Amino acid sequence: MAKTVFITGASSGLGMGMAREFAQRGYNLALAARRSMEEFARELTDSYSVNVKAYPLDVTDSEAVKDCLKQVSEEFYSLDIVIANAGIGVTTRIGEGDFEEVKATVDTNIVGLMATVEYALPILRKQGFGQIVGLSSVAGERGMPSIGVYCGSKSFVTTYLKALQLESAREPIDVTILAPGYIDTPINQGAKSRPFVISLEKGSRELVDKIERKVSFSFVPGWPWAVVARLMRCLPARFLAK
Repeated sequence: MAKTVFITGASSGLGMGMAREFAQRGYNLALAARRSMEEFARELTDSYSVNVKAYPLDVTDSEAVKDCLKQVSEEFYSLDIVIANAGIGVTTRIGEGDFEEVKATVDTNIVGLMATVEYALPILRKQGFGQIVGLSSVAGERGMPSIGVYCGSKSFVTTYLKALQLESAREPIDVTILAPGYIDTPINQGAKSRPFVISLEKGSRELVDKIERKVSFSFVPGWPWAVVARLMRCLPARFLAK
């Protein structure tokens, strides 16, 4: 029987890329996003002969997240992998931007992820198995100028899910934290510099590979970001300040 994957933020970027990669590998998919994905769901169903359903969802609405996960678990009978992927970014120096945009980043990247995890866990525990996957970022390794709120939100994702790894260590639940570098998606296509950028296809393939292997934590791609992240953490502030 094919496994079922639930993905938030599946209408673009990494969410859409992972959805296509999972479909190619024979997984059934529950795709959630604020934008309509009915056409994309039909495309995947027709191309790969898997069961794909689209669900309208704003992850900042916690009750909607709860209801959506309940509906998915009932319609697919089980949930094998829950991927908290929905995320947005804002570029602004602290104290100089539109606070509503800053708040929206926190609401989506932190509160939305927490709601997905908090409401998925009881379902996974009841069925006796499952995997939680959270999308962090290389940006979570250190606060950087002009993307402070994004860095902070991704640092939270890593720390929060590492706590869950400890809490669920004696349960049949796996927790995977993935921290992408620059993968060619709309969230970073306007950046002035995108060092070591890789294609969405390659990035999605590596993400899904690591999810299938149930890794605990990994940068994507591992090289060179595992080394670069270590350098970022210890580089003197004078080289980064601006």
